[in-house]
Amino acid sequence: MTDDGFDRDELDEQAVRRRRRPMSRIGDLIPDAAARLGLADELRRARATATFDAIVAERAPAAHGACRALRIDGTVLVVEADAPIVGQELRMHATELAAAFRAAPAGAAITEIRVTIRRT
Repeated sequence: MTDDGFDRDELDEQAVRRRRRPMSRIGDLIPDAAARLGLADELRRARATATFDAIVAERAPAAHGACRALRIDGTVLVVEADAPIVGQELRMHATELAAAFRAAPAGAAITEIRVTIRRT
């Protein structure tokens, strides 16, 4: 009890209830936060890279873990492969990989996949 006759715990609980907002999924909050911080392009790139990795794991598992999406140049997705055999695997599945990437929510409207071999 306070000097003015109010229960402090009850007042604190009411204040907390007023400040609470409805819960939101963290995934729904990240794009807005990234945009405010000027990181929207980097977030888009990270999502596209993760999407390509998941598509390769599903549709060209022999190449998974040995390649990575580098960038999108216009309508061309540039991919780096660790070895020539991995590059060949990606080229064999290029049409299917490109279609899956276009259809994915975090993908992009690409028409071609260009494979480069990593230099060691």
